Amino acid sequence: MIHFDIAKLESDLVKLEKETMKENFWGDSQKSTQVLGKIKKIKGRCTEYRKIEEEINNLQELTKLLVLEPDEEMISDVLKNTSKLQKDIEKFEITTLLSGKYDSNNAIVTIHPGAGGTESQDWAEMLYRMYTRWANKNGYQVKEMDYLEGEEAGLKSVTFEVVGENAYGYMKCEKGVHRLVRISPFDAGGRRHTSFASVEVLPEITDDIEIEINPDDLRVDTYRASGAGGQHINKTSSAVRITHIPTNIVVACQSERSQIQNRETAMKMLKSKLLNLKEQEQKEKIEDLKGEQKDIAWGSQIRSYVFCPYTMVKDHRTNYEVGNVEGVMNRRY
Repeated sequence: MIHFDIAKLESDLVKLEKETMKENFWGDSQKSTQVLGKIKKIKGRCTEYRKIEEEINNLQELTKLLVLEPDEEMISDVLKNTSKLQKDIEKFEITTLLSGKYDSNNAIVTIHPGAGGTESQDWAEMLYRMYTRWANKNGYQVKEMDYLEGEEAGLKSVTFEVVGENAYGYMKCEKGVHRLVRISPFDAGGRRHTSFASVEVLPEITDDIEIEINPDDLRVDTYRASGAGGQHINKTSSAVRITHIPTNIVVACQSERSQIQNRETAMKMLKSKLLNLKEQEQKEKIEDLKGEQKDIAWGSQIRSYVFCPYTMVKDHRTNYEVGNVEGVMNRRY
């Protein structure tokens, strides 16, 4: 059970704010950025807690008044505010439970289709669209890092970053194989098809996490970015692919306008993967980065989205059902 200690948080906030008053505080830009980030995070948590606390006290006082002098309009307002407050408390509770080492970090997500050609590639794009819409609806920013289009429809692979507080905490449970059952729009016979796609989720590496990389262990390739990108992006070799030779990890980025920016982003992705590998030192293969990653096929899925013959989505871990793909993320959070 996780205990939310508001007094300790407020005490930590006072100490951190005192630290910013020191003469040499701004001399170390990296340290000052970390401290200011912590202050912002703690302030947000304390403000949210106090706001909920104040709303509870106000509703309690109004309820006492309504017991003495009933008023239909005021009763309706109290019920609406109580319902809203309940949702705020549930959201705050989930945020409090996201106390893992990297839960507060941004999330780097990669989606790969399984065997099945166009059908699986279309399914991978549907998942990408689902996560993008969920992120936008919940105030997160989505930054596309690498996108490879499918030959007829969908995508062959996509890597994107979900930016915002607790992004990794929310997204990490999506890691695994996702299965779709539907009447294929690409089958002239109208037959039912089963498709698979894998989702990999990694935390973004922040400046306070040290990951040493030997430049001699890297092979850097540049190439022209694919897809629409304006007058400049497709005319120069701005896209970057980095291979970490000892582990054979490959990362790529083509979303930025310059090669330097793409290289920086690719290095950030590489560090995230190396961190995962470092935390699983007893394992030797790169597939171990994805936890208990299995084949993108039958028996490996963490969730099934069944649109035929039934219209439902079933999560094998929570055993719930909802009516559409986007409903999965909305229902969970």
